[in-house]
Amino acid sequence: MTPKKVYILIILSALLVGGAFFAGCTSTTTPSQATPTPTQTVEKQKVLLATTTSLYDTGLLDYLEPIFEEKYNVDLLITSQGTGKAIEVATRGDCDILAVHSPSQEKAFMDAGHGINHRCFAYNYFIIVGPKNDPAGLKGMKPEDAFKKLLTMGVNKTAGYSFVSRGDNSGTHSAEKNIWKAAGFNYTTSIQKSGDWYIEAGKGMGESLQLASEKQAYILTDEGTYLAYKGNLDLAPVIEQGDILLNVYSVITVYTPTQPADKIAMANHFVDFLTSPEIQTAIGEFGKDKYGKNLFTPMSGTCTQFNCDCTSPASATKPATA
Repeated sequence: MTPKKVYILIILSALLVGGAFFAGCTSTTTPSQATPTPTQTVEKQKVLLATTTSLYDTGLLDYLEPIFEEKYNVDLLITSQGTGKAIEVATRGDCDILAVHSPSQEKAFMDAGHGINHRCFAYNYFIIVGPKNDPAGLKGMKPEDAFKKLLTMGVNKTAGYSFVSRGDNSGTHSAEKNIWKAAGFNYTTSIQKSGDWYIEAGKGMGESLQLASEKQAYILTDEGTYLAYKGNLDLAPVIEQGDILLNVYSVITVYTPTQPADKIAMANHFVDFLTSPEIQTAIGEFGKDKYGKNLFTPMSGTCTQFNCDCTSPASATKPATA
């Protein structure tokens, strides 16, 4: 073999050995040496709250929402309608939390096994507002007496005034019907369809107030929503006192047999959140800077006079009878 051929064989052998070496290096790379993949974003848990327009329209929930979301790293979704509709949503299991203000409807909801951890967290009062010149002369009357006068003038077709009702089975509508009952009237037979003076809006609190303002009519409203809309209304309070005007807000964890455990747990967190000292203080301060007074009074651990629970931890995960 010539020297040149020997030299070529040596070079080829070296290349083969080197190629095997590098091939071996690439085939034995460990997972820890692999190029890292981008970190995947974990989607936040979504929790749906069904509530009444009388609470939502005040802006309180918008104020509290980011605080809760940051604390629990969750997306709180809010839908608002009248209490009756909100309870229908909850009864179907189409939401996780219910916040409303109709004690009789809430009791029926709980008795049917649709909710757990029923807690009251704040209150204010219903008020009767109307035209600033008060054409019916209601100012200072008891709510029941004012309603009697409204009906008398209505059935006698007295000109120049009217009354707007929510007419939507909401908490405010239920409160109105309670006043008619206390005044001695059957709502269905004596009030509904009793004349053009009685206008059933079928709308939320804010829209109903705007309708009453346009028609220069009287209306029953929660004080919080009235204060929130006051700047856009040509209405003034005429009756602000009376035990029957008490308006208590409560929160409930929605329960269905198929409700995921993590949704129940987060709903319970929201119940505890609303009744916590920190948030009770925040509720008591809400509205002062903008309206000159708080829109809600927090329970602050004192609620026995309202026959409700505002202090117990939300620990139940199913109804006692389930």
